[in-house]
Amino acid sequence: MTRVFAVLLTILALPFAVAGLVLAVGALASLAISLRVGSAHPPAGPFVAVTGGRLATIQDGPADGPPVVLLHGASANASDPMEGIGRRLAAQGFRVIAFDRPGFGWSDRIAGAEAAAPSVQARLIAEALARMGVGPALVFGHSWAGSLALALALDHPERVSALALAAPVAMPMPDRMPDLPWYWKLAVKPPVAWLLSRTIGPPLAQHFLSEAARRVFQPQAANPDYPDLARADLVLRPGTLLANVQDLLGLSAALATQSPRYRTIHVPTLVISGEADPIVRSDTQAVPLAQVIPGARLVLLPGVGHMLQYVAAERVTEEIVRLSGEVKKSVSAMPAATR
Repeated sequence: MTRVFAVLLTILALPFAVAGLVLAVGALASLAISLRVGSAHPPAGPFVAVTGGRLATIQDGPADGPPVVLLHGASANASDPMEGIGRRLAAQGFRVIAFDRPGFGWSDRIAGAEAAAPSVQARLIAEALARMGVGPALVFGHSWAGSLALALALDHPERVSALALAAPVAMPMPDRMPDLPWYWKLAVKPPVAWLLSRTIGPPLAQHFLSEAARRVFQPQAANPDYPDLARADLVLRPGTLLANVQDLLGLSAALATQSPRYRTIHVPTLVISGEADPIVRSDTQAVPLAQVIPGARLVLLPGVGHMLQYVAAERVTEEIVRLSGEVKKSVSAMPAATR
């Protein structure tokens, strides 16, 4: 009887042993991936100290040029907008500053899970700009960072002269958590997400990275140089994977809170989006956003998908240059005492 009981215990313990082995192997693989990625993509620009840590930047253009701040979307880093449109803007005389958002690239995840809120990230970006002596600046935000650029304009208007919102996620959207399978709901619980991000998360993300790039470029073909240009595999590191999940899950509530304030924004605003974007649909985001911000200019690009800063880089750059001209006109029209 004792032998039978021992056999039963062994059988019951087997799944836990297998799971432990998988997690252990995943942890080793994650460490190897993190070391490889960090070595391949070291910091590409200066850091800026802020309360609680530091933010990484990539900068280009003349120091005395009109400042343009580039903010990247989910699963990305400062190289994404910099290599898409930043170098073009720098060549035209702008001082371009691209930030790694908190927890992405080489920036610290200051405030931990609380940094998922665009308002928290906006506070850190604003502090960094103040320490750099930059602002007001034209602020470009792509996708997730559309909400961040808007939060910056709402909470720190002294740092923003204009907004360029590209394929922005900004309007309230339904919380899709109830539609997720039970195992996804479990996976995004904070303790489980932390464990997975440091074990099997990076190897799985590495496996699907090229497919993710293909999907985000649709309906255009993925740029074959994009992974290297944008240093895309920086997202594979455990801390960034966890930050990415937190940012995506926390956005819906944040948008519900900040979106009623968009009517108070009065800086020149460009909302530009691809009509064929399958990731962030223009009819549910860009179009209603442009309607609610006073004086916003809406530009829809026929046939263009989500990665417009690459597949329509020249047009996006042209529109930002035009927006910069609108800022100059609005400043020159102000009474001298208020400038």
